[in-house]
Amino acid sequence: MNEIANLFDPGRYEAVRRPLLEADTLPPECYTSEAFYRREVETIFLKVWNFIGREDRIPNPGDYAAFEFVGVPVVIVRDRDGSVRAFANSCRHRGAKVMQGEGNCTVMTCPYHSWTYALDGRLIGAMEMDETDGFDRKNFGLVELRLETWAGFLFLNFDHDAEPLSAWLGDLPDVLASYKLEDMVTTRRVEYDLACNWKIYVENAMESYHVPTVHQQTIQKQKRDHNPPIPASGEYCGLFTRHEGSRALLPGAKGFPYIPDLEGLAAQGTYYVLINPSTMFGLTYDCMWWLELHPVSAGRTKLIVGSCFPKQTVARDDFDALVNNYYERWNKSIVEDNEISDIQQIGISSPFVKPGRFSYMEPLVHTIDNWVLDRVLG
Repeated sequence: MNEIANLFDPGRYEAVRRPLLEADTLPPECYTSEAFYRREVETIFLKVWNFIGREDRIPNPGDYAAFEFVGVPVVIVRDRDGSVRAFANSCRHRGAKVMQGEGNCTVMTCPYHSWTYALDGRLIGAMEMDETDGFDRKNFGLVELRLETWAGFLFLNFDHDAEPLSAWLGDLPDVLASYKLEDMVTTRRVEYDLACNWKIYVENAMESYHVPTVHQQTIQKQKRDHNPPIPASGEYCGLFTRHEGSRALLPGAKGFPYIPDLEGLAAQGTYYVLINPSTMFGLTYDCMWWLELHPVSAGRTKLIVGSCFPKQTVARDDFDALVNNYYERWNKSIVEDNEISDIQQIGISSPFVKPGRFSYMEPLVHTIDNWVLDRVLG
Protein backbone atom coordinates (compact mmCIF):
# COMPACT_ATOMS: atom_id res chain seq x y z
CA MET A 1 0.00 0.00 0.00
CA ASN A 2 1.14 3.61 -0.46
CA GLU A 3 2.67 5.08 2.67
CA ILE A 4 0.66 7.88 4.23
CA ALA A 5 2.38 11.26 4.16
CA ASN A 6 1.35 12.37 7.65
CA LEU A 7 1.60 8.93 9.30
CA PHE A 8 3.59 10.30 12.25
CA ASP A 9 1.71 13.56 12.73
CA PRO A 10 0.42 13.54 16.36
CA GLY A 11 -2.73 15.30 15.21
CA ARG A 12 -3.71 12.17 13.31
CA TYR A 13 -4.13 10.34 16.63
CA GLU A 14 -5.96 12.92 18.74
CA ALA A 15 -9.08 10.76 18.90
CA VAL A 16 -7.09 7.79 20.24
CA ARG A 17 -5.73 10.02 23.02
CA ARG A 18 -9.15 10.74 24.52
CA PRO A 19 -10.42 8.89 27.62
CA LEU A 20 -11.44 5.28 26.99
CA LEU A 21 -15.17 5.73 26.40
CA GLU A 22 -14.62 8.80 24.24
CA ALA A 23 -11.68 7.46 22.23
CA ASP A 24 -11.33 5.98 18.76
CA THR A 25 -9.34 2.84 18.12
CA LEU A 26 -6.01 3.10 16.30
CA PRO A 27 -6.20 3.93 12.60
CA PRO A 28 -5.87 0.77 10.49
CA GLU A 29 -2.54 1.81 9.00
CA CYS A 30 -0.95 1.31 12.43
CA TYR A 31 -1.43 -2.41 11.79
CA THR A 32 -0.66 -2.55 8.07
CA SER A 33 1.98 0.08 7.30
CA GLU A 34 5.55 -1.15 7.04
CA ALA A 35 6.72 2.40 7.79
CA PHE A 36 4.79 2.38 11.08
CA TYR A 37 6.20 -1.06 11.89
CA ARG A 38 9.77 0.07 11.17
CA ARG A 39 9.27 3.04 13.49
CA GLU A 40 8.05 0.61 16.20
CA VAL A 41 11.22 -1.43 15.75
CA GLU A 42 13.40 1.66 16.06
CA THR A 43 11.62 3.32 18.98
CA ILE A 44 10.37 0.30 20.93
CA PHE A 45 11.92 -3.11 20.23
CA LEU A 46 15.49 -1.91 19.80
CA LYS A 47 15.21 0.12 23.03
CA VAL A 48 13.36 -2.01 25.57
CA TRP A 49 13.67 -5.32 27.44
CA ASN A 50 12.29 -8.07 25.20
CA PHE A 51 11.28 -11.40 26.70
CA ILE A 52 12.91 -14.39 24.95
CA GLY A 53 11.85 -17.37 27.05
CA ARG A 54 13.23 -19.37 29.96
CA GLU A 55 16.78 -20.22 30.95
CA ASP A 56 15.95 -23.91 30.99
CA ARG A 57 15.74 -23.87 27.20
CA ILE A 58 19.56 -24.05 27.29
CA PRO A 59 20.28 -25.85 30.58
CA ASN A 60 23.83 -27.16 30.00
CA PRO A 61 27.18 -25.55 29.12
CA GLY A 62 27.42 -25.29 25.34
CA ASP A 63 23.64 -25.33 24.79
CA TYR A 64 22.58 -22.62 22.37
CA ALA A 65 19.54 -21.30 20.52
CA ALA A 66 19.68 -19.06 17.44
CA PHE A 67 16.74 -16.93 16.32
CA GLU A 68 15.86 -13.57 14.81
CA PHE A 69 14.17 -10.81 16.75
CA VAL A 70 12.77 -7.87 14.73
CA GLY A 71 15.20 -8.80 11.96
CA VAL A 72 18.29 -9.04 14.17
CA PRO A 73 20.03 -12.47 14.18
CA VAL A 74 20.72 -13.43 17.81
CA VAL A 75 22.25 -16.44 19.51
CA ILE A 76 21.99 -17.22 23.21
CA VAL A 77 24.45 -19.70 24.69
CA ARG A 78 25.27 -21.08 28.11
CA ASP A 79 28.93 -20.47 28.87
CA ARG A 80 31.19 -22.96 30.64
CA ASP A 81 30.74 -21.04 33.90
CA GLY A 82 26.98 -21.60 33.72
CA SER A 83 26.03 -18.06 32.74
CA VAL A 84 23.74 -17.37 29.79
CA ARG A 85 25.03 -14.90 27.21
CA ALA A 86 23.51 -13.29 24.13
CA PHE A 87 25.41 -12.27 21.01
CA ALA A 88 24.66 -10.67 17.69
CA ASN A 89 24.70 -13.77 15.48
CA SER A 90 26.90 -12.20 12.80
CA CYS A 91 30.50 -13.16 12.12
CA ARG A 92 33.04 -10.39 12.68
CA HIS A 93 34.70 -11.25 9.37
CA ARG A 94 32.10 -10.51 6.69
CA GLY A 95 28.89 -10.81 8.66
CA ALA A 96 27.59 -14.30 7.93
CA LYS A 97 25.21 -15.87 10.43
CA VAL A 98 27.34 -18.05 12.69
CA MET A 99 24.87 -20.36 14.45
CA GLN A 100 21.73 -22.05 13.16
CA GLY A 101 18.83 -23.60 15.08
CA GLU A 102 19.61 -24.95 18.52
CA GLY A 103 21.80 -27.64 20.05
CA ASN A 104 25.06 -28.02 21.94
CA CYS A 105 28.53 -26.92 20.91
CA THR A 106 32.02 -26.56 22.33
CA VAL A 107 32.81 -23.56 20.11
CA MET A 108 30.81 -21.43 17.66
CA THR A 109 32.16 -21.69 14.12
CA CYS A 110 31.10 -19.56 11.17
CA PRO A 111 30.04 -21.75 8.21
CA TYR A 112 31.54 -19.30 5.70
CA HIS A 113 35.28 -18.98 6.51
CA SER A 114 35.51 -20.99 9.75
CA TRP A 115 36.18 -18.11 12.09
CA THR A 116 35.71 -19.74 15.49
CA TYR A 117 34.45 -18.21 18.74
CA ALA A 118 34.55 -19.42 22.33
CA LEU A 119 31.31 -19.69 24.28
CA ASP A 120 32.09 -16.30 25.86
CA GLY A 121 32.28 -14.73 22.38
CA ARG A 122 36.06 -14.44 22.07
CA LEU A 123 37.50 -15.02 18.60
CA ILE A 124 39.82 -18.00 19.05
CA GLY A 125 40.38 -19.09 15.45
CA ALA A 126 40.74 -17.07 12.22
CA MET A 127 42.60 -19.02 9.57
CA GLU A 128 44.75 -17.28 6.97
CA MET A 129 44.67 -13.97 8.85
CA ASP A 130 48.34 -13.97 9.90
CA GLU A 131 49.40 -11.70 7.04
CA THR A 132 46.70 -9.08 7.67
CA ASP A 133 48.38 -5.95 9.06
CA GLY A 134 47.37 -5.00 12.58
CA PHE A 135 44.89 -7.86 12.96
CA ASP A 136 44.39 -8.79 16.61
CA ARG A 137 41.86 -11.51 17.43
CA LYS A 138 40.95 -9.91 20.75
CA ASN A 139 39.35 -7.01 18.88
CA PHE A 140 37.03 -9.21 16.80
CA GLY A 141 34.90 -11.19 19.21
CA LEU A 142 31.17 -11.54 18.69
CA VAL A 143 29.21 -8.43 19.67
CA GLU A 144 27.65 -9.17 23.06
CA LEU A 145 24.10 -8.03 23.73
CA ARG A 146 22.55 -7.19 27.08
CA LEU A 147 20.82 -10.16 28.67
CA GLU A 148 19.31 -10.17 32.16
CA THR A 149 17.18 -12.68 34.01
CA TRP A 150 14.31 -12.64 36.47
CA ALA A 151 12.97 -15.81 38.11
CA GLY A 152 14.35 -17.97 35.30
CA PHE A 153 12.99 -15.73 32.50
CA LEU A 154 15.38 -14.22 29.94
CA PHE A 155 15.15 -10.63 28.69
CA LEU A 156 17.18 -9.17 25.83
CA ASN A 157 17.98 -5.50 25.25
CA PHE A 158 19.75 -4.09 22.17
CA ASP A 159 20.36 -0.71 23.86
CA HIS A 160 23.45 -0.65 26.07
CA ASP A 161 22.25 2.61 27.64
CA ALA A 162 18.84 1.30 28.69
CA GLU A 163 17.79 1.11 32.33
CA PRO A 164 18.28 -2.26 34.07
CA LEU A 165 15.64 -4.95 33.85
CA SER A 166 14.69 -4.42 37.49
CA ALA A 167 13.61 -0.85 36.69
CA TRP A 168 11.57 -2.05 33.69
CA LEU A 169 9.72 -4.68 35.74
CA GLY A 170 9.10 -2.36 38.69
CA ASP A 171 7.02 -4.04 41.39
CA LEU A 172 5.96 -6.99 39.23
CA PRO A 173 8.42 -9.45 40.86
CA ASP A 174 6.90 -8.58 44.25
CA VAL A 175 3.32 -8.89 42.98
CA LEU A 176 4.05 -12.38 41.62
CA ALA A 177 6.50 -13.52 44.28
CA SER A 178 4.32 -16.18 45.88
CA TYR A 179 4.12 -18.17 42.63
CA LYS A 180 7.84 -18.98 43.14
CA LEU A 181 8.44 -18.69 39.41
CA GLU A 182 12.14 -19.39 39.85
CA ASP A 183 11.23 -22.92 41.00
CA MET A 184 9.12 -23.70 37.93
CA VAL A 185 10.06 -25.88 34.98
CA THR A 186 9.21 -25.35 31.32
CA THR A 187 7.42 -28.49 30.17
CA ARG A 188 6.38 -27.44 26.67
CA ARG A 189 7.21 -24.74 24.11
CA VAL A 190 5.14 -24.42 20.92
CA GLU A 191 5.72 -22.00 18.02
CA TYR A 192 3.10 -20.59 15.66
CA ASP A 193 3.42 -18.33 12.62
CA LEU A 194 0.70 -15.69 12.62
CA ALA A 195 -0.55 -13.62 9.69
CA CYS A 196 -1.26 -10.58 11.86
CA ASN A 197 0.36 -7.50 13.35
CA TRP A 198 1.87 -8.00 16.79
CA LYS A 199 -0.45 -5.38 18.36
CA ILE A 200 -3.54 -7.25 17.19
CA TYR A 201 -2.44 -10.27 19.18
CA VAL A 202 -1.48 -8.29 22.27
CA GLU A 203 -4.78 -6.41 22.26
CA ASN A 204 -6.73 -9.65 21.96
CA ALA A 205 -4.85 -11.24 24.85
CA MET A 206 -5.52 -8.31 27.17
CA GLU A 207 -9.32 -8.06 26.89
CA SER A 208 -12.16 -10.45 27.67
CA TYR A 209 -14.72 -8.80 25.36
CA HIS A 210 -13.98 -11.42 22.69
CA VAL A 211 -14.28 -14.45 24.97
CA PRO A 212 -18.06 -15.15 24.62
CA THR A 213 -17.72 -15.21 20.83
CA VAL A 214 -14.25 -16.54 20.04
CA HIS A 215 -14.10 -19.04 22.91
CA GLN A 216 -17.77 -19.95 23.17
CA GLN A 217 -17.03 -23.70 23.10
CA THR A 218 -13.98 -23.61 25.41
CA ILE A 219 -13.05 -21.08 28.11
CA GLN A 220 -16.31 -19.10 27.76
CA LYS A 221 -17.78 -21.81 29.99
CA GLN A 222 -15.62 -20.56 32.89
CA LYS A 223 -17.18 -17.97 35.18
CA ARG A 224 -15.46 -14.57 35.01
CA ASP A 225 -15.77 -11.10 36.41
CA HIS A 226 -14.80 -7.74 34.93
CA ASN A 227 -12.41 -6.06 37.34
CA PRO A 228 -10.53 -2.87 36.53
CA PRO A 229 -6.87 -3.15 35.50
CA ILE A 230 -4.48 -4.00 38.34
CA PRO A 231 -2.33 -1.17 39.76
CA ALA A 232 1.14 -1.34 38.24
CA SER A 233 4.44 0.33 39.07
CA GLY A 234 6.63 -0.66 36.15
CA GLU A 235 6.40 -1.30 32.43
CA TYR A 236 3.52 -3.72 32.63
CA CYS A 237 -0.25 -3.80 32.94
CA GLY A 238 -2.73 -6.51 33.67
CA LEU A 239 -6.09 -7.89 34.71
CA PHE A 240 -7.08 -10.09 37.62
CA THR A 241 -10.15 -12.28 37.84
CA ARG A 242 -11.45 -13.98 41.00
CA HIS A 243 -12.70 -17.54 40.61
CA GLU A 244 -12.30 -21.10 41.85
CA GLY A 245 -10.39 -23.76 39.97
CA SER A 246 -7.43 -23.53 37.59
CA ARG A 247 -7.88 -21.30 34.55
CA ALA A 248 -5.42 -23.50 32.67
CA LEU A 249 -7.98 -26.31 32.43
CA LEU A 250 -11.19 -26.71 30.51
CA PRO A 251 -14.27 -27.03 32.75
CA GLY A 252 -14.46 -30.44 34.41
CA ALA A 253 -10.88 -31.50 33.62
CA LYS A 254 -8.74 -32.98 36.38
CA GLY A 255 -5.66 -31.03 37.41
CA PHE A 256 -2.76 -30.79 39.84
CA PRO A 257 -2.62 -29.53 43.44
CA TYR A 258 -2.32 -25.79 43.91
CA ILE A 259 1.01 -24.04 44.33
CA PRO A 260 1.76 -23.96 48.08
CA ASP A 261 1.73 -20.68 49.99
CA LEU A 262 0.06 -18.46 47.38
CA GLU A 263 -0.61 -15.05 48.92
CA GLY A 264 -2.97 -12.14 48.34
CA LEU A 265 -4.77 -12.09 45.02
CA ALA A 266 -2.70 -15.02 43.77
CA ALA A 267 -4.66 -17.23 46.19
CA GLN A 268 -8.00 -15.96 44.84
CA GLY A 269 -7.84 -16.34 41.06
CA THR A 270 -5.76 -15.63 37.98
CA TYR A 271 -3.47 -12.83 36.80
CA TYR A 272 -3.25 -11.91 33.12
CA VAL A 273 -0.19 -9.68 32.74
CA LEU A 274 1.34 -7.87 29.79
CA ILE A 275 5.01 -7.01 30.16
CA ASN A 276 5.49 -4.23 27.63
CA PRO A 277 5.61 -4.37 24.77
CA SER A 278 4.69 -7.91 23.71
CA THR A 279 4.83 -10.58 26.42
CA MET A 280 1.78 -12.01 28.14
CA PHE A 281 1.81 -14.14 31.31
CA GLY A 282 -1.12 -16.14 32.62
CA LEU A 283 -0.69 -17.15 36.26
CA THR A 284 -3.23 -19.33 37.99
CA TYR A 285 -3.48 -21.59 41.04
CA ASP A 286 -1.36 -24.47 39.74
CA CYS A 287 0.85 -23.22 36.87
CA MET A 288 1.72 -20.37 34.54
CA TRP A 289 1.93 -19.96 30.77
CA TRP A 290 3.40 -17.29 28.56
CA LEU A 291 2.73 -15.82 25.12
CA GLU A 292 5.98 -14.55 23.60
CA LEU A 293 5.70 -12.48 20.43
CA HIS A 294 8.47 -11.94 17.89
CA PRO A 295 7.32 -9.29 15.39
CA VAL A 296 8.43 -10.10 11.84
CA SER A 297 6.74 -7.41 9.72
CA ALA A 298 3.64 -5.24 9.75
CA GLY A 299 1.51 -8.29 9.01
CA ARG A 300 3.52 -11.24 10.34
CA THR A 301 4.35 -12.35 13.88
CA LYS A 302 5.88 -15.43 15.46
CA LEU A 303 4.11 -16.62 18.61
CA ILE A 304 5.78 -18.85 21.18
CA VAL A 305 3.61 -20.39 23.88
CA GLY A 306 5.39 -21.77 26.93
CA SER A 307 4.00 -23.84 29.81
CA CYS A 308 5.52 -23.91 33.30
CA PHE A 309 4.73 -26.01 36.36
CA PRO A 310 6.36 -26.20 39.81
CA LYS A 311 9.21 -28.70 40.07
CA GLN A 312 7.29 -30.73 42.66
CA THR A 313 4.37 -31.00 40.24
CA VAL A 314 6.57 -32.17 37.38
CA ALA A 315 8.05 -34.83 39.68
CA ARG A 316 4.63 -36.41 40.33
CA ASP A 317 4.06 -39.95 39.03
CA ASP A 318 0.87 -38.81 37.30
CA PHE A 319 2.36 -35.70 35.68
CA ASP A 320 2.60 -37.06 32.13
CA ALA A 321 -1.00 -38.23 32.23
CA LEU A 322 -2.60 -35.15 33.77
CA VAL A 323 -0.55 -32.49 31.98
CA ASN A 324 -2.34 -33.35 28.74
CA ASN A 325 -5.51 -31.83 30.23
CA TYR A 326 -3.67 -28.49 30.38
CA TYR A 327 -2.21 -28.87 26.90
CA GLU A 328 -5.69 -29.59 25.55
CA ARG A 329 -6.93 -26.27 26.94
CA TRP A 330 -4.04 -24.32 25.40
CA ASN A 331 -4.20 -26.22 22.11
CA LYS A 332 -7.82 -25.16 21.70
CA SER A 333 -7.92 -21.63 23.11
CA ILE A 334 -4.61 -20.49 21.60
CA VAL A 335 -5.62 -21.68 18.15
CA GLU A 336 -8.94 -19.84 18.51
CA ASP A 337 -7.04 -16.64 19.31
CA ASN A 338 -4.63 -17.23 16.45
CA GLU A 339 -7.44 -17.68 13.94
CA ILE A 340 -9.39 -14.60 14.99
CA SER A 341 -6.21 -12.47 14.95
CA ASP A 342 -5.47 -13.53 11.38
CA ILE A 343 -9.10 -12.78 10.45
CA GLN A 344 -8.82 -9.31 11.99
CA GLN A 345 -5.65 -8.60 10.01
CA ILE A 346 -7.43 -9.45 6.76
CA GLY A 347 -10.33 -7.16 7.60
CA ILE A 348 -8.24 -4.25 8.84
CA SER A 349 -6.21 -4.32 5.61
CA SER A 350 -9.28 -3.26 3.59
CA PRO A 351 -9.08 0.21 1.99
CA PHE A 352 -12.56 0.88 3.37
CA VAL A 353 -11.92 0.20 7.07
CA LYS A 354 -12.11 3.12 9.52
CA PRO A 355 -11.30 3.51 13.23
CA GLY A 356 -13.90 2.17 15.65
CA ARG A 357 -14.73 2.85 19.31
CA PHE A 358 -13.78 1.11 22.56
CA SER A 359 -16.11 -0.69 24.95
CA TYR A 360 -15.72 -0.49 28.72
CA MET A 361 -14.30 -4.03 28.55
CA GLU A 362 -11.23 -2.89 26.58
CA PRO A 363 -9.37 -0.53 28.94
CA LEU A 364 -6.00 -2.19 28.41
CA VAL A 365 -6.34 -2.10 24.62
CA HIS A 366 -6.65 1.67 24.94
CA THR A 367 -3.70 1.75 27.36
CA ILE A 368 -1.51 -0.38 25.09
CA ASP A 369 -2.30 1.64 21.97
CA ASN A 370 -1.44 4.91 23.69
CA TRP A 371 1.76 3.39 25.11
CA VAL A 372 2.80 2.58 21.54
CA LEU A 373 1.88 6.07 20.30
CA ASP A 374 3.90 7.68 23.10
CA ARG A 375 7.02 6.03 21.70
CA VAL A 376 6.37 5.97 17.98
CA LEU A 377 5.39 9.63 17.88
CA GLY A 378 8.06 10.69 20.34
